[in-house]
Amino acid sequence: MATRPSHNNAGVVIIGAGISGMCTAIDMIRRNSSRDFVILEKGSQVGGTWNDNKYPGCCSDVWSHLYSYSFDSNPSWSREYPGQEEIHAYLVAVAERWGLFRHLRFNTAVKEATWNEKTKQWNTRVQICGEKEAEFAREYTIASDFLVSGVGQLNMPQYPAIPGIDDFQGRMMHSARWDWSYELAGKKVAIIGNGATAAQIIPEVAKVCDTLTVFQRTPNWVVPRGDTPISERMRAIYKYVPLVRKRYRAHLMDLRERFFEAAIVDDSEANNRLRADSVAMMERQIPDNPELRARLTPNYPPGCKRVILSDDIFPALNQKHVSLETRHIQQITKNGIKVEGHDQEFDLIILATGFRTLEFMYPIKITGAGGRSLQDIWKHGAKAYLGVTVAALPNFGMLYGPNTNLGHNSIILMIEAQSHYISTLIVPVLAARKQHLSLAITPRAARLEEYNAELQSRLQNLTFSSAKCDSWYKNADGLVTNNWCGTVVEYQTKLSELDWGDFDLSGTGKSIIISPQKPVHLGRVVEETRISLLGLGAGITTAAIALRLLSQTSLLHALLSKVHS
Repeated sequence: MATRPSHNNAGVVIIGAGISGMCTAIDMIRRNSSRDFVILEKGSQVGGTWNDNKYPGCCSDVWSHLYSYSFDSNPSWSREYPGQEEIHAYLVAVAERWGLFRHLRFNTAVKEATWNEKTKQWNTRVQICGEKEAEFAREYTIASDFLVSGVGQLNMPQYPAIPGIDDFQGRMMHSARWDWSYELAGKKVAIIGNGATAAQIIPEVAKVCDTLTVFQRTPNWVVPRGDTPISERMRAIYKYVPLVRKRYRAHLMDLRERFFEAAIVDDSEANNRLRADSVAMMERQIPDNPELRARLTPNYPPGCKRVILSDDIFPALNQKHVSLETRHIQQITKNGIKVEGHDQEFDLIILATGFRTLEFMYPIKITGAGGRSLQDIWKHGAKAYLGVTVAALPNFGMLYGPNTNLGHNSIILMIEAQSHYISTLIVPVLAARKQHLSLAITPRAARLEEYNAELQSRLQNLTFSSAKCDSWYKNADGLVTNNWCGTVVEYQTKLSELDWGDFDLSGTGKSIIISPQKPVHLGRVVEETRISLLGLGAGITTAAIALRLLSQTSLLHALLSKVHS
C-alpha cells in the first residue's frame, strides 16, 4: 500500500498514556470489543505522572493494593505504599498485557483539537517531539469520531513567580523534572515548597546533602503513613488465594471511605481527632523543639490543604543541618535566595511547587461547537457534567477532570467509573460511523449547570472551601474546581447509569440510540465490603488451607487479623 489511511483517522483519539488514558483504551478493548483507537503520548513511555515524576522518595500515598486497576490487580506489591519505580513497572506491564503499545504514538504532543460540525468529527493536530521521528513529519492532523482527554490534573509543572528566578547561576530543577545526574553530596540545597512532594523529597535529600533549607509558606497537617514491606509469604497468599487479596482491598477501601469525614468535614469529631493525632505525632517526633513545632502547626482545619501522609518528615526537619525558613522570599539571586534583606547562598534550588492544576487541558487549544474555545467555555472556572463531559464539546470525554480529585481515597477508583461512562458514550458514535452516519453527543447546558450548582453548594460546607488557607483545589475567586464533594461510592453510583436525557443528540445517526428516554444501566465495580458471614468464613477457611500448605502457621495470625479488621 502506498498510504496508511488509519494513520490520520481513528474512531477514538485518547490524549495521554497515564492511568486514565490506559484505562480508557483497555475499556475500549474489554467493554466495546474495539481497537479502533490511538493513544497520543508526549513522553517516551506509558505511565503519565509516574513516568514524569522520578524525584528521590517518590511514592504513592495510597495503599498499593488500592492503587491499582480492579480488573488487573497486582498481588506482588513489595510494600504497602509502593515507590515510583514499582508503580511505573506495574503500568508498563499492564500496557503490555493488554496490547496497548501497538496503539501508542510516543513523543507526540497534542497542540490543538477542533470540532468539525460538518463531518461531526474532531481534528487533532499533533507535533512530533522526538528529533528522529520529526525527520519523517514534524506535525500532522488526525480525524476522529470521539476525543478523550486523559491528561489529568498533575502533568504540567508550576514554576513560581518569584523575581529573579532566571538569574540563579547554580542548579535549579523542578521536582517533576528531576536530574539524577546531579550529585547532591556535600551541596547546600534549598527546597521551595513543603507539600506532599516536598515531604517525600526532604528526608531523602537530607541524608546526603551538606545543608538543607526548606522554604515554607504555609504548614501542613501530617499524619502517619505506616509504610511496611509486604513479605514474600504474604505476596504468595495474595497471588494464590485471590479471595484474600480482594478482601484486603475491600478492607482498605472501607478505611479510606471512612477517612472522608476526618479529612474533609470541618469541625467534625473525626476531623478534630485527625488534628489531635497530627499534633501528637509531631510532639513525639520533635520532642525538644517547641519553636519548630509551633512553626509546623497549621492554623486551618485538616483538609483545607492536602493532608500529608509521612512517617519521616518531622524527624528530617528536626536535624541540625536542616533549617525551616518561613520568612517571605523577596527574590532569587545569582547565588541563592534573598529573604527579608538576608542573602542565603545555595548550590541547588529544588522547586517542589506542584502543577498547573486549574488549567486542566493546558497548553492544548480546544475549540468546540460554534467555534467556542475551552478558554471561553471555562472563563468563570472549569466545570463539567459529572466531571466527564463539557459544554459545547460534542463527542468529548475527560478523566480526572473538574471536581473529581479526592482528598481521602484512590483516584483510580474514580477513573475506572469515568472510563466506563465514556466508553458507553463512544459505542453509539462508532456504530453510527460504521453505518456511514454521524452522531454528536453533547451535555445539555441546563443539566450541566444544575449538577454543578448542587456540587458547589455541597463543597461550601467542606474544608476544601475554607477561607483559612489557599490550595491548588480552588481558583483565585475561591471556587473549588478540582475536588469532588463526597465519597467514592457516591460518585461511582452517579456514573453507574447513563441518562440520554442529559444530552443533546444531533446528526444523521440519532436513531442509533433506540430508546433515548430510557437510561442505560452501567453498574459499578463494588470495591467496599459486601460479604456475608458465610462468605467470610469460606474465605478464611481457604486462606487457612493455603497457609497450612505453605507451613507458615505464624503467618495465620497476621492474615486473620487483616481479614477480621
